[in-house]
Amino acid sequence: MLISVSLKTVSQSLAAVLLLGLLTAAPAHAQRKGRATAAVNPDGSLATTPVPAAQPARLQPLFGGLTPAQATQLLGEARLKAIAASFASTAEASTFFTTKGFDYLRERQPDTAAYRFNLAWLLNPQNAEAYRGLGIIASNQPTPDAAIGLLAKGLAISPSSTLLMSDLGASYLIRYSQTKKKKDLTAGMELLQKATSLEPTNAVAWQQLARGYYYQEKYPEAWDAVHKGQNASVSSLDFDLISELLAKLPDPQGTFK
Repeated sequence: MLISVSLKTVSQSLAAVLLLGLLTAAPAHAQRKGRATAAVNPDGSLATTPVPAAQPARLQPLFGGLTPAQATQLLGEARLKAIAASFASTAEASTFFTTKGFDYLRERQPDTAAYRFNLAWLLNPQNAEAYRGLGIIASNQPTPDAAIGLLAKGLAISPSSTLLMSDLGASYLIRYSQTKKKKDLTAGMELLQKATSLEPTNAVAWQQLARGYYYQEKYPEAWDAVHKGQNASVSSLDFDLISELLAKLPDPQGTFK
């Protein structure tokens, strides 16, 4: 799916999630420290090449799945208090680190972004945007399962967030493309339809919705969604989807041939 990054919000949908997956240097399947893989020397003998160690907990979403209490113990309560002391409240500090997290994502520094989002979450576990940022980080994994879990937590906190709706909806569509489970397609479509209804200018959400209609073989509706997204922002266009749509049904408006 096409990647479109907003300088204000980093992404309007899972577009930035996929971009992050391309930019993150860390391996998708981290191995335990000390484990090695076999390699062959020029003389035919075997050599061993260490596999990169797993990322530190501070660079993994929610510090590797810890509770706030566990994460506080890991980071150090005194250190956390010192970080928060520069702000009027922990909520204000959390918002600051969320903003910095998205800044680092725009600067192609996902590890630094992950730590900032983790701090934002630890300072205020009710910060929905921290979950959204961590969901973007988690999208680097081979399946969207972890991203879906994080984005769903964020949406539960902020149920009116169209960004979380479109990110989560697109994540479900990606999982549907892998599993072909109808419940994933249904969940994704419901979220994307709601997101575009509440925010008609969410261009990328329209393109994701078009993808969903394509999966449902509703090609006229898919074209309509493509054009609505195009009208909101030309940069949102998913040309892979457009090529696939053209193979099924000519563009009713004749814009794409």
